[in-house]
Amino acid sequence: MKVTFVLPVVNMSGGIRVVAIYAKALFEMGHDVTLVSPPAPPVPLDKKMKSFITGEGWPISERSPSHLDGLGLDHRVIEKYRPIVDSDVPDADVVIATWWETAEWVSSLGQAKGVKVYFVQGHEVFPYCPVDRVVATYKMPLHKITISKWLADVMSMYGDSDVSLVGNSVDHQQFFSAPRGKQRCPTIGFLYHEAPFKGVDVALQVVSLLEKKFSKLRVIAFGSAPPSGLFKLPESLEFYLSPDQHRIRDLYAQCDVWLAASRSEEGFNLTAMEAMACRAPVVSTRTGWPLEAISCFKNGVLADIDDTVALARGVEWLLTLDELEWRAVSEMAYQTVVSSSWEHSAKLFEAALNNACVRNLPG
Repeated sequence: MKVTFVLPVVNMSGGIRVVAIYAKALFEMGHDVTLVSPPAPPVPLDKKMKSFITGEGWPISERSPSHLDGLGLDHRVIEKYRPIVDSDVPDADVVIATWWETAEWVSSLGQAKGVKVYFVQGHEVFPYCPVDRVVATYKMPLHKITISKWLADVMSMYGDSDVSLVGNSVDHQQFFSAPRGKQRCPTIGFLYHEAPFKGVDVALQVVSLLEKKFSKLRVIAFGSAPPSGLFKLPESLEFYLSPDQHRIRDLYAQCDVWLAASRSEEGFNLTAMEAMACRAPVVSTRTGWPLEAISCFKNGVLADIDDTVALARGVEWLLTLDELEWRAVSEMAYQTVVSSSWEHSAKLFEAALNNACVRNLPG
């Protein structure tokens, strides 16, 4: 099968990482895989002038690292930032949109480019996006593949109930931990990302509430970009910028609790699954995969979106368990994800592509 992924500007985001995993897996299964994306748009002149005037130098557009680097795949970056058109894309059996804007591009491609599929990894009705256009892509007659039951239910609200569900997974060679006990200093961790839907503002409010109850509290966070100054950070916060995968595993394994305060647009929340693989119980809002996977007060705790008090209570419950009680919850968190594998998910993704082709057969 000839498969083309049409991507936005590639980077180190979780969404690009998942696409890279499936593209590599399909290639290793024997499929002919191509990825097409635009380069980053040029830096606007006013921003260049501001950078120069403030002494930061004249910015030069450089290619940023991405999860596609070093995979040996056929990744074609077009000459400038613009919509992807027919001449950019090889003829194929399947062509896959991976973001709302790429869905617009894929929808306009000719039939020779393949059966049109939309890999939906989130409900992308973000304030910084043109919501009407985003919503319109969910109503397009593209076969949709989603990553969580919650997201599949959202797609049904747009009139599409025939959606392929392919859950994300975790690489147990990257993310693992031997059975362990609680930390000497109560420790919580979370992903630092300043996009509003990630809920970092909520996580920081939870930390503030907990600092009033625990005289010593260690807070770990990592992210792909440094804090911009948008939020006031607690003195207890240890921030790690773009740590290597083995370092991320170590950070998860140092946490008594992993906090996920995402809002409703979160499609999956892969860090929650990775944390559980490292035996860290998760306290999460009722979004994405945690909504399906967490049983309250068994392998973690769920709370309503933006409910800082309930999230703080969930974290406090875990931090105040005795050693044996915490170990039992930690083990249940690990058992929740131990059977997952990217190999299995990749086979489901392949089956979803085959299903899309069958649906589009004449007659």
